[in-house]
Amino acid sequence: MTTASLSKKIEMSSVLAWFIVAMVGLGFVSTVFEPDIGVLSVPRLAACLVILALAGVRYELGFARNKAGDLVLGVVAAVSAYLLITSVRAHVGLAATGFWALTAANWAAAWLFVDRLASWNLRSPILSRIVNLAIPAVFGITLLVLWELIVTGAGKPGQGISNALLPSPSEIWARLITSVPILWTDFKQTFLKAVLAGYALGCGSAFIIAILVDRVPFLRRGLLPIGNLVSALPIIGVAPIMVMWFGFDWPSKAAVVIIMTFFPMLVNTVTGLAASEAMQRDLMRTYASNYWQMLFKLRLPMAMPFIFNALKINTTLALIGAIVAEFFGSPISGMGFRISTAVGSMDLDLVWAEITVAALAGMTFYGLVAFLERAVTFWHPSVRG
Repeated sequence: MTTASLSKKIEMSSVLAWFIVAMVGLGFVSTVFEPDIGVLSVPRLAACLVILALAGVRYELGFARNKAGDLVLGVVAAVSAYLLITSVRAHVGLAATGFWALTAANWAAAWLFVDRLASWNLRSPILSRIVNLAIPAVFGITLLVLWELIVTGAGKPGQGISNALLPSPSEIWARLITSVPILWTDFKQTFLKAVLAGYALGCGSAFIIAILVDRVPFLRRGLLPIGNLVSALPIIGVAPIMVMWFGFDWPSKAAVVIIMTFFPMLVNTVTGLAASEAMQRDLMRTYASNYWQMLFKLRLPMAMPFIFNALKINTTLALIGAIVAEFFGSPISGMGFRISTAVGSMDLDLVWAEITVAALAGMTFYGLVAFLERAVTFWHPSVRG
């Protein structure tokens, strides 16, 4: 039997469906909570077991094999996750084999839902876009559910896993809600001041120098090796020096961001400026175009995919650089400062809250640059495709 014929007979959906059935069966015959609590003794888990069993067998029995059935599967995964979370909160740290089997079944149901969503062929571009956004969203929510279940169900009886090791998503969310003034002050200090200023100066200066490097061959041979050397400098060595030069406030963090974002922008811009073909440049010369006309009408547009690639890379580098730089000296605000002091006082909830804010800020920043890229490079095959 060939690999192609075997893949037709064994589909991922079938494997996940039967895995759900197997885990539900294991959960039915096993202890779900210590010392000896079965699934039928917990009404919420009994309901969870029933709906997961129906979700597992419905695909192989051949009914509801359509988009409506797939949406019902998503509802089943969400409801079963809610039942599992509310059940384990009444038995913190007491989860046994049966509970973990139901947790695995819920994870497989969510995976099956995502797998079915990915197979949809929609004619409407709007609906297709919504589904494409829903797939990573469901995947991320599933990870948070697993995180909540593991932290609450495992560990010591009545305590779960210690907050000093790993707080649950619900605890992190509660800390986010109660610490909004602190988080906002840190966000302004780190992101709105250091990150944005350093990002703009680093990327802007690298773009200008890339034009000069492209124009003057001597600079290409002399400046690029120096830029490579600067990019190799360790941030933990550069940050204390920048603090001594520019003080403890945000300018020293912006200086670190400039160093981290300069070289990726420089290299990508220089590479992009060389991306146009010789035939295209010769055609521009036949129209009596000078250097600047060729630059703005041909070479810069051709370089835009490379430039935006550097801009997207630098969105994360800038945030990382600013936060790490704050470990080596800052005023009494900033994400890095707060993480450093909260770790010292074992306030891990606040640490994870700061990490969450930083992740959301970085993701939003990256998304804005990616959106701008689609608007500027609409002609590129990667965007049109």
